[in-house]
Amino acid sequence: MKRIFIQEVVARDGLQNENQFIPTDQKIALINQLSDAGVDKVEVTSFVSPKAIPNLSDAEEVMKKITRKPNVTYSALVPNLRGVERAMKCAVDELNLLVSVSETHNLKNVRRTTDQTFDSFKEIMDFLANEDIQLNGSLGTSFGCPFEGDIPEDKVLRLIDNYLELGISGITLADTTGMATPAQVYQLSTNVLNHWPDLPLTLHFHNTRGMGLANVHEAIRAGVTRFDASLGGLGGCPFAPGASGNICTEDLVHMLAFMGYEMNTDLDQLIGAANYLQSLLTHEVPGQIIKAGKITDLHSASQV
Repeated sequence: MKRIFIQEVVARDGLQNENQFIPTDQKIALINQLSDAGVDKVEVTSFVSPKAIPNLSDAEEVMKKITRKPNVTYSALVPNLRGVERAMKCAVDELNLLVSVSETHNLKNVRRTTDQTFDSFKEIMDFLANEDIQLNGSLGTSFGCPFEGDIPEDKVLRLIDNYLELGISGITLADTTGMATPAQVYQLSTNVLNHWPDLPLTLHFHNTRGMGLANVHEAIRAGVTRFDASLGGLGGCPFAPGASGNICTEDLVHMLAFMGYEMNTDLDQLIGAANYLQSLLTHEVPGQIIKAGKITDLHSASQV
């Protein structure tokens, strides 16, 4: 079976949407548990304005104090050149850039058009010209926009080309508000990999309408092997009413493990990390496995 890469985004994409501030030492402990569980990548934080996202105001301290594992990539989202400068002082393994395919969503998110955002990326690439660092380019609203509706596939392909022309090595297609359908995912993934067979392609799904894991299944069928997910299913998009969280990491790994896929990630350790995350929050997480247990967890008939 295919080797599937699990890329964890709860420390950035999940926690940025929480109203309560998670103390720095607890963030660090959570990330260290994820590293120990064998995820392939952790998006540790985002170097954004602390006023914009208070829960990530400790980005430098978190990135500097986590325990690094040699087989884990530690990534950070950077919104602008200032964010890049901050990240480069913290030994980040990978910088993740983000632009929305939808003009309307991009304007709401960063107050710039798509073209203006790519112009700012050119400044970043010039700044990094002599630096040895991995660069990933993410495309938000790749599968649909809550304001514009359908997203033309040719625009997604054109913006991938724009990223690659800049020198970006990996691409993430994000279903920012959970509008993707399995058939759409299979078609777009197939067409992207037909254009760029060797492209390290990641898919980033939200489970807003309950199709997240079905979308993963169809992406794998199309040849995709890298997936973002968020522990406990935390996350969401602040610019789309009702847009709930990302696909849940432990639910994803549970499904793939029992389908026979190869992963580095240890499911039991992930479940432990999810329970630790639950203990930090004032609400339940959306994930199912920490509620129901694995399908191999049997119960005594006398207890039912």
